[in-house]
Amino acid sequence: MNDAAPPEIVTAGLLVIGDEILSGRTKDKNIGYIAEYLTNIGVDLKEVRVVADEESAIIAALNALRHRYTYVFTTGGIGPTHDDITADSVAKAFGVSIDVDPRARALLLTRIAEKDLNEARLRMARLPAGADLILNKVSAAPGFRIGNVHVFAGVPAIMQAMLDEVAPTLKAGARMLSQTLRADLREGDIGSELGAIAKAHPEVTIGSYPFFDEKRGPNTNVVVRARDAERLAAAAAAVEEMLQRVRAAVSRTA
Repeated sequence: MNDAAPPEIVTAGLLVIGDEILSGRTKDKNIGYIAEYLTNIGVDLKEVRVVADEESAIIAALNALRHRYTYVFTTGGIGPTHDDITADSVAKAFGVSIDVDPRARALLLTRIAEKDLNEARLRMARLPAGADLILNKVSAAPGFRIGNVHVFAGVPAIMQAMLDEVAPTLKAGARMLSQTLRADLREGDIGSELGAIAKAHPEVTIGSYPFFDEKRGPNTNVVVRARDAERLAAAAAAVEEMLQRVRAAVSRTA
């Protein structure tokens, strides 16, 4: 096995903000996108929380996440309406003031005439003191970064543009490698055996995911994940050997 120093692990938490998500009125399209995006650049998304448009809930969740993970990303609540309170809540979580930022105001004026820049629209230019802008090529209204917290819009196209803007600045860790093995067995046929293999390969994550095959009926995919290619290969080989053995035993008793 590789005796080199273990690879650095970079972690993230995601805070999804919005009554409309919790009510079901809006179906979230950001969690899966962010999870896949971060995985591909070597950042492990470890936790997702969804909270209402309530200041105390946002502050409590944000403080918990930002002290636990390398990065925190938030989505939602930075628009022009009265319930868009994410920026104010982030400012309170960090103990700083908030006001209209001249840089953000100038960006809004690239899309909005001065005469139309009313109080509601100016809410999108309010940033916590010390925050850096996250540019938004879709609608100009920026997100912002303060400490290890990155605040994005909830609209998927805008969130994706902001994530693209931020990605080059993120510290990437070692990417997680994975291999999927089709079991052609039911999950219950291999549960104990997978547990034994996982115990023998503690640096590898092994998951089983049942699905229904129209031709074979209940079936299972086994996904083996690790950061080290040698450890991944060893665990995957152990799983494959086990699957062959159990398939043979099941076929004898069928």
